[in-house]
Amino acid sequence: MKMMNRLSGKRESRATDGPQYDVRVVRTNKVFKTHKGGKTASWSILVVVGDNKGQVGVGLGKARGIPDAIRKAEEAARKAMFAVPMIGTTIPHEIVAVSGTAKVILRPAAAGTGVKAGGAVRACLEACGIHDVLAKSLGSRNAINMAYATMEAFKGLTTPESVAASRGLEAKQLTPWIGKARKEEADAAY
Repeated sequence: MKMMNRLSGKRESRATDGPQYDVRVVRTNKVFKTHKGGKTASWSILVVVGDNKGQVGVGLGKARGIPDAIRKAEEAARKAMFAVPMIGTTIPHEIVAVSGTAKVILRPAAAGTGVKAGGAVRACLEACGIHDVLAKSLGSRNAINMAYATMEAFKGLTTPESVAASRGLEAKQLTPWIGKARKEEADAAY
């Protein structure tokens, strides 16, 4: 059984100004640079930042100390944040995305299913605020590539309303259930 890394998991945002975000350290990696006088050790850290309401970003940070690397990665992730289209607590449609040799398949799921994913994909989905989704990772299991492949999947998602508008239709003609889903979403917001 694989042991969890002592630095991975959910953290509170370190920034005191602005909104508070869900910060998750996905992967830590100790790296070395060889000089004439010997080796210099530093840390490379992958962080996912989200607001649990549809905004998410991923960033890499590298520094001599772990806290500095986490801070740099968090800043990079905040700069890379973008909105993810959602319907309730799931995604609008199935999508396949690739980054490097990692391939991620995301499928919408019924309410109450939960997040059926592992590793970096789970961290990205939970930080975004998606609670019902089925995910499968194919190819490389490298956490960095998996996180970036998940971000590519998020960027490829579209809402039924935007697809219907591009086809010159109403959303109810394309997806009859969308009216009920948006009404439930609005009721849950109150």
